[in-house]
Amino acid sequence: MNTNTATKVSIAYFSDILCIWAYIAQVRLDQLRQDFSQQVEIRCHYISIFGDVHGKITNNWQQRGGFDGYRQHLNEVSRQYDFVDLHPDTWTNTRPYSSMSCHLFLKAIEQLQNQNQISCTPLEQCHNRTLLEEAAWQMRRAFFHHGRNIAQLKEQQGIAEQLGLPVDDIQSVLDSGEAHALLSSDYALKEQLMITGSPTFVLNEGRQKLYGNIGYRIIEANIHELLDSPVDQASWC
Repeated sequence: MNTNTATKVSIAYFSDILCIWAYIAQVRLDQLRQDFSQQVEIRCHYISIFGDVHGKITNNWQQRGGFDGYRQHLNEVSRQYDFVDLHPDTWTNTRPYSSMSCHLFLKAIEQLQNQNQISCTPLEQCHNRTLLEEAAWQMRRAFFHHGRNIAQLKEQQGIAEQLGLPVDDIQSVLDSGEAHALLSSDYALKEQLMITGSPTFVLNEGRQKLYGNIGYRIIEANIHELLDSPVDQASWC
């Protein structure tokens, strides 16, 4: 019987850039990278929870105050976390129409990473995130913390410029349709794995899904179980 244990755990992380729970979950992602730097591989995928923002608010919040009711809900959520503060303009004066343009822009950066045109190495100045991961975080922070409309291309390009990313090359990938193809692959994987919301951590080849506001210790326990179990034995988690 093979008793070798796993040396690395692959995690597929699904989220929407405009999802506050994914914004909150960033501290858990960062902690995972710190605690399991050589033992986990995290691949970020994007799903369209806020693909049609106004349609979502109309359908889900029309009877609860619309955008004002949704903003009040986020106020209640943010008060539970001392590291989360919302800009007064977020969802009041600043109301992006869609998260999809953000996802496409990030997929364009990912394609450049796949082509080795930008580094995939975690950087100390990015808090041990890669440039791609830092771009995603800076988009989230720009919206939730600074109240900026990150659905606009100029905002996305501004973040890329601040990180020293090649804006012209990113635009070329957008123009060619390569970013669209990568985002389509994310959507197909979401359907294959039956992902229902943001954020979702997927481990063990889709057998373990941790969805929503999951505490770090639960994620940690699942990873330890996979690392410590023989490779040919089903996990107890």
